[in-house]
Amino acid sequence: MQIQILKSKIHRAVITEANLNYVGSLTLDEDLMDAANMIEHEKIQVVNVNNGERLETYIIKGQRGSGVVCLNGPAARKGAEGDIIIVISYAVMDFEEAKKFKPTVIFPKEGNKL
Repeated sequence: MQIQILKSKIHRAVITEANLNYVGSLTLDEDLMDAANMIEHEKIQVVNVNNGERLETYIIKGQRGSGVVCLNGPAARKGAEGDIIIVISYAVMDFEEAKKFKPTVIFPKEGNKL
């Protein structure tokens, strides 16, 4: 049996920008991506702590060290600069393997720095 399990989480990052006039996705600082074990184009869930919105999209690599967390395209309607979000990715794996798996969870500091 295969199940979905939490793979990675960026807990309480702050939206730095919302760009409605973009194709769509979430732009993330490459340092945050690396620390959370996430890759460009990976499917993610974004949960907005401020307004309760949830959405699924994918990651676009942002400038390393910039602290960028930008909602793009239609996702820009789901949050505003300064909102706190949680970025979650999941993996599909065998049930027994999932019992032993440990997800990567990071807690960014001010400016979305590690």
